Amino acid sequence: MRGVKYIFVSGGVISGLGKGITAASIGLLLRSRGIKTTNLKIDMYLNVDAGTIRPQEHGEVFVTDDGIETDQDIGHYERFLGTSLRRENYMTTGMVYKAVIDRERSFGYNGEDVEAVPHVTDEIIGRIKKAGEVNKAEVVVVELGGTVGEFQNGLFFEANRIMKLKSPREIFHVHVSYLPVIKSVGELKSKPTQQSVHVLNSMGVSQDFLVARSERPIDQKRRERLALFCNMQDEDIIANPDLENIYEVPLHLEEQNFSDKLLKKMGLKPRTVDLQEWRRFVKRLSGKRKQIKIAMVGKYFATGNYVLKDSYICVIEAIKHACAFLGVTPTMTWINANDKFDLRGYAGIVVPQGWGKRGIEGKIAAVKYARENRIPYLGLCFGMQMAVIEFARDVCRLTGANSTEIDSQTKYPVIHEMPEQKKYLEAHQYGGTIRLGAWPCRTVAGTRLREIYGQENISERHRHRYEMNNEFREILEKKGLVISGVSPDGQLVEAIELPKETHPFFVGTQYHPEYKSRPLDPHPIFVEFLKACLQKSIK
Repeated sequence: MRGVKYIFVSGGVISGLGKGITAASIGLLLRSRGIKTTNLKIDMYLNVDAGTIRPQEHGEVFVTDDGIETDQDIGHYERFLGTSLRRENYMTTGMVYKAVIDRERSFGYNGEDVEAVPHVTDEIIGRIKKAGEVNKAEVVVVELGGTVGEFQNGLFFEANRIMKLKSPREIFHVHVSYLPVIKSVGELKSKPTQQSVHVLNSMGVSQDFLVARSERPIDQKRRERLALFCNMQDEDIIANPDLENIYEVPLHLEEQNFSDKLLKKMGLKPRTVDLQEWRRFVKRLSGKRKQIKIAMVGKYFATGNYVLKDSYICVIEAIKHACAFLGVTPTMTWINANDKFDLRGYAGIVVPQGWGKRGIEGKIAAVKYARENRIPYLGLCFGMQMAVIEFARDVCRLTGANSTEIDSQTKYPVIHEMPEQKKYLEAHQYGGTIRLGAWPCRTVAGTRLREIYGQENISERHRHRYEMNNEFREILEKKGLVISGVSPDGQLVEAIELPKETHPFFVGTQYHPEYKSRPLDPHPIFVEFLKACLQKSIK
């Protein structure tokens, strides 16, 4: 039996090149050839997971079925591969160091002095191989976080080198680098990439392929220059210029026969390419069609003078998937809940996940506007909680109703911490302690939610510490709030809505449906929300 193949993907020159999209595209291309492929993301930060990192710092936190808080690239992998990944598909420096130290403390090394090499690198290699084992993969695509040359990720490159040394026919490397354009000069400059490759090579790692990121396609002269100074064949240089959307990337790579080249390099037999559905999706997504204006009311947009869409990337992509399915084009506006804003003219309003006090009154105002003006509304996790608070205040007349997360002394705590969470909050244990991963939910007969899913029992992913307070369920329901989704024991409110008779679409979910949306399988909640937006837009 052939050994598992490993493709390492690194980045050079600058961050934000799209290594994750490149790695996801490689995974998709290999899967389209019938190769059992999985993807692994390695992050170099010392955090054990991504759960306590601000969205502006590292983008949106993604949650797997088995309940680990990961980097957003795991979400890209799931969307491109069309499958659910697991905690073994994610690794951080913090995880690695913690495992090594815990083993040393329990005498797991039998009294050896514990060193970066071989003990830390052995832990890294063991985790990489385990990702292949648990996913029963023929090929594991490993994304090395950070930029080559940073000392924080040096041990991961060392692990790459050691694996190549021991199994040269099983280890391959794709380096993603950047060719800038100086406007006053007007040409692509290859020197930064040459330097990036030299740094990579100085670490004992040689690239099998170079993916050249740039604003425009690379020309033959730049290709020949890169081949000469990066010590490789020009056919192994793959152009990846800026494209209209990320889903075009694997198709552009395939136009250059990238999957054939990968298979040949790995010694795997060519297999039939099956990208027809993906091509159809990209065509639908890129078409010029009726536009729908959607307002996204959040607070994690600003980073200095720039707008950071990555804070809500799963929601944005889920909307795109549903729009492609419906044959419409979304026009999304990022509205900061801390600022004054005007919601007139929007066909739909989304209030996504969030934490803390900042921006809460702006989000509640957005909910009120949507409810009173019959604008299709979708509240996700925190967005559902804001809808409950607004309904309690403005319909039930519970003045000052709030979440205990915001106001611990509120007279009407319609949202409060889950009982099992109190001990963690008191101990300031925030990382990995909230309700995470896939949990069952029972949709209530006769509700819009039941209609959307078409079945009673569903499973969705969660990431929350607070819940709707059951002491207020009766008064809320009497005034017209519909509890449409509950935990199997009926104790936890998983979803709320307003009756069809009073509102075209008003749904809030405690869970995160955006995590499970796929390009070829959009989540039904987003599809139905956008159908309602489309009707509103037509009117």
